[in-house]
Amino acid sequence: MDVSDFDFALPDELIAQQPAEPRGGSRLLVLDRASGAMVDAQFGELARFLRAGDLLVLNDTRVFPARLLGHRVPSGGAVECLLLRRTSEHEWEALMHPGQKLKPGATVVFERQGARIHGEVLARHFHGRRTIRLSVDEGDVAEAIDRIGHIPLPPYIHRGDRLADHERYQTVYARDRGSVAAPTAGLHFTRELLADLEARGIECARITLHVGYGTFKPVRVERVEDHVVDPEAFTVAPAAAAALTSARREGRRIIAVGTTTTRALESLPVADDGRIDAASGETRLFIHPGHDFRIVSGLVTNFHLPKSSLLMLVAAFGGTERVMAAYREAVARRFRFYSYGDAMAILSLEPPKP
Repeated sequence: MDVSDFDFALPDELIAQQPAEPRGGSRLLVLDRASGAMVDAQFGELARFLRAGDLLVLNDTRVFPARLLGHRVPSGGAVECLLLRRTSEHEWEALMHPGQKLKPGATVVFERQGARIHGEVLARHFHGRRTIRLSVDEGDVAEAIDRIGHIPLPPYIHRGDRLADHERYQTVYARDRGSVAAPTAGLHFTRELLADLEARGIECARITLHVGYGTFKPVRVERVEDHVVDPEAFTVAPAAAAALTSARREGRRIIAVGTTTTRALESLPVADDGRIDAASGETRLFIHPGHDFRIVSGLVTNFHLPKSSLLMLVAAFGGTERVMAAYREAVARRFRFYSYGDAMAILSLEPPKP
């Protein structure tokens, strides 16, 4: 399959630079997975399209302020560092700029709001990546990162982060710190909406997948099948595994909130008797058209970039022609796109069979 099959025209003004306010005030395009019919709704109406007994699965990862701004020592030249993942107690894999001047042995300082972090470049890798050792004069490095760091907004949001982004670029159920990007489908949910859904008999389960910078990785090949996604760490706790097992055995729908949740769920093994066990590890699963969905039967997601692996995942679930038609319709109807944009749900709108 050609990557060009997942291209579409998107006016710049439809790329959301701010979230809808209040939280939950975004629009929702519902695509019937069976017929391709579309419904234009508000996200607060999500319950209209769900059924009692549905299992809604949420990703409770928490974004940390991974973007550090500082200067080189002793020259004072500006340095930007995006922490990607922790590799040991004091060492991180990071994207650093300006790359050509940050060779092994280079030292940098990040300071803000009365906190200071010292950094030493240990190794140089491809595409601007470095291994860096972080330390503080006193206290804890993680606490210093929280004080100094900036929320790493996606590159298509053309502004610096603001204080409000520390709360708004985070789901209301975020718990497990470790992501450099939000699981954006979850940004639309409010505590009130979640409580209302549960009151209507819609069950919720939580898993964790830490979203890495690879979520923004462009697809540079021509054939979809040649693309490789970056690994991401995930955990499915025993309570979530039990909820998934019960839903599968009872024929209830399992609705993933977000592409991150979908990747984690579809990475799980399923026993012959339908049992799903607790698991943790890394997923390297690239979901594209042709994937056989074994667990996920409904999807809530945002609108994604043209020719992106995330759009390919959505097309795999909803059907390429129907999803691309829905995207063209969303553009025509002036939906807002990407992380702070509107939402899409792909579900079967037919009543369950008796």
